[in-house]
Amino acid sequence: MPKYDYVALDARGKETKGTVEVASQNEAIGRVKEMGLFPTKIVETEKVQEKKAAKQKSGPRPRAGGKKRGKLDMQINIKIPGLGGSVKPKVLTTFTRQLATLVDAGLPLLRGLHVLEKQERNRALRRILGELALAIEGGSTFSEALAQHPKVFNRLFVNMVKAGELGGVLEVVLKRLAEFSEKAQKIKGKVKAALFYPIAVLVVAVGILALLLVMVIPKFKEVFAGMGVKLPPFTVFVLSISDAVRFHILPTLGGVAVVVVLFLLAIKTKVGRLIWDKFKLKVPPFGTVVSKVAISRFTRTLGTLVSSGVPILQALTIVKETAGNVIISNAISQVHESVKEGETITSPLEASGVFPPMVVSMVDVGEQTGALPEMLLRIADNFDEEVDNAVASMTSLLEPIMIVFLAGIVGSIVIAMFLPLIAMINNLSGGEGGGGHE
Repeated sequence: MPKYDYVALDARGKETKGTVEVASQNEAIGRVKEMGLFPTKIVETEKVQEKKAAKQKSGPRPRAGGKKRGKLDMQINIKIPGLGGSVKPKVLTTFTRQLATLVDAGLPLLRGLHVLEKQERNRALRRILGELALAIEGGSTFSEALAQHPKVFNRLFVNMVKAGELGGVLEVVLKRLAEFSEKAQKIKGKVKAALFYPIAVLVVAVGILALLLVMVIPKFKEVFAGMGVKLPPFTVFVLSISDAVRFHILPTLGGVAVVVVLFLLAIKTKVGRLIWDKFKLKVPPFGTVVSKVAISRFTRTLGTLVSSGVPILQALTIVKETAGNVIISNAISQVHESVKEGETITSPLEASGVFPPMVVSMVDVGEQTGALPEMLLRIADNFDEEVDNAVASMTSLLEPIMIVFLAGIVGSIVIAMFLPLIAMINNLSGGEGGGGHE
């Protein structure tokens, strides 16, 4: 009967190694679970020995060319990460859901990673899965292996997996992570869809404006020059803009680029970011959506972390880093200090002025009843619905605003071009009337 070497975690998260003698790998998994352990790696003993023997027999790979070979290796190591591209949130969410399903079905974590590595189409994620498997084979825990790729797996992901390993509920935590990511992507998609209409109208307005300034207005300028009439100030202003766009396009674009760069640099400063984030929370009609999205993200992230076994102070630190808004982040910092001193979460939330009274009251009830994680997730679900309503209201409000905006731009140009014609017609009518009177 074959023997299987296993690596497993006990209820306290301590790693345990051993060997079981059973008929198959599935029976080995069952035997380890009957011992009250959570298996992370199960490999047949003979295969392990054969693998080690083959590795020792092959020895290190020869390096042709000495130092030149080393330089080539360095170049390869630099280029490989760029080959795979980035790992999009949607791809990462799918991977998390699939891994949760495999682990929940009783498949060892290492084998699950190898299965997903073979079927993964994203080259970057496929490479990372291979590195995760190698790290686990080398004795690292899953969370330690994930922490080696901070650009793909953020602190939220790593800490939740670590809590799942310590509690022996990795499959449950992976499911929560997948659900969290799916809901976050859903909200993000709705906001993007709501912003599509105003952005599309703005692009059309810019295109129409450019066409008028470059093609139409110069024709009117030629007509006005032949008429020899004095042009109104508004018409002169529009004609000067047309000349600037036609004959000074590079300086104009350069000026716009400078303004954009200065703005981006300003919001990277501490004061600039504070002002910009505060503006985003207050400006209508976007402020309502931004505020509700931020509160939903805060409550869902904190609720998911605490319910997964992450300590409250560590969870607040992670939430602060993933808040995405300085105003919300500062409020979470006050909450962290309050909890650190043994006080409640409710007081700093209320003092921040960012969170509505309903949120503060529900958090207060959750603290008093000992059901804070459940209450936070309930608040998040409620605010997800409010985000839907806010997005719908914002879209319905933006439609007439953008139509009036587009009509105002085109109408202003039309009026500027017809003002001289109207003045000329009035002069002609006045002259004819005077001649008839005589």
